[in-house]
Amino acid sequence: MQQADFSWLWKTLLLIGMIMGLPHHTIAQTLVKRLVNHFLNDTTSSAKPHVSFYPTLGYAPETSLEFGLSALYLYHAKNDTLANRLSEIQAFSFFTLRGQYGLNLDHAIYGDNDRWFFLGRGRIQRFPLLYYGIGPRTDPDHPATVDAFSIQLRERIMRRLHPNLFGGLEVDYQHLSRIDFRQPDGPAHDLPLGSLGTSNLGLGLGLIYDSRPNALNPRQGFFGELAYLNYGESRGSNLSFNSVLADFRMYHAIRPNQVLAWQVYGNLMTGNVPFNQLALLGGENTLRGYYMGRYRDKFYAAAQVEYRWLPFPFSRRFGAVVFAAVGTVAPALDQVQFNHLLPTAGTGIRYLLFKKKDVFLRADMGVTREGLGFYILTGEAF
Repeated sequence: MQQADFSWLWKTLLLIGMIMGLPHHTIAQTLVKRLVNHFLNDTTSSAKPHVSFYPTLGYAPETSLEFGLSALYLYHAKNDTLANRLSEIQAFSFFTLRGQYGLNLDHAIYGDNDRWFFLGRGRIQRFPLLYYGIGPRTDPDHPATVDAFSIQLRERIMRRLHPNLFGGLEVDYQHLSRIDFRQPDGPAHDLPLGSLGTSNLGLGLGLIYDSRPNALNPRQGFFGELAYLNYGESRGSNLSFNSVLADFRMYHAIRPNQVLAWQVYGNLMTGNVPFNQLALLGGENTLRGYYMGRYRDKFYAAAQVEYRWLPFPFSRRFGAVVFAAVGTVAPALDQVQFNHLLPTAGTGIRYLLFKKKDVFLRADMGVTREGLGFYILTGEAF
């Protein structure tokens, strides 16, 4: 990726400093301050678009060191903060010392006066997936490592039907190829459906009710989605299956800068579902603390609650959250076993990146019976 050239800024500041007799370290401090204000601090008008970049660093046993760059673009349609909601587009690219790479794209885009709503995510990556098996009782100690090239594209194209109510087309495309399925040292896994590679295109319809003014940091309102997707072999899919999704979230402003949020989520799949498109439990948004896909099956349900201080009463920038969640997977809705419920709880720190747009950077830690999970991202988990 080409980096921006700020040599012109340095030369200008140096020339001004020489004329004014300023020492070089003062000029350097001025340059750093301007760069920080440009990329990190929300110094522009709340109505104007804002773009920021962040370097990232991570580590996992299956990837070694991971280096990345995140970008966040925030704006209101027609720069109207009164009539239009905050739209966001996020991009995250990374590579690891083992030659793995990826590009993640997420967006929630509201048109002028909410006439259109686009909600989607994309993942293009060569990255190892840990596969523990299918069902609620898989062994946590001997996962297989599935190193593969994958493409995941999910888009919702919604038209306003009524204030806060949207309806339209939902599209999902997932491709998995160049698979290296490495068995663990312990007991080997049966090769799941789709382990040799698969491509599937899903088309369907969805309804979304969204009264949140700010999708990255909801302080009040309701979000609900109902969606049906069909992956048919007649459209070029390798397999034929169906997906029904329900997602409901509520936000209550308890006190100034304090929010109680809860979410109920469910995903039911039928047909010949490949292992990479089964309902996946865990990740950075729901049931934090569990590895994404630690548990997977055709049915997944979860509920979580979170209390947020955004920010603390004694701080202008720092806040925190506490959260708890429970969920499970099963082969079908009528085969849910409540003795296999999986709880998690945790806490997180918040830092107010953009005061005028009310957007926080979050660092969360989730605790489960199997260990810990750490996450650093922009925007709230749900």
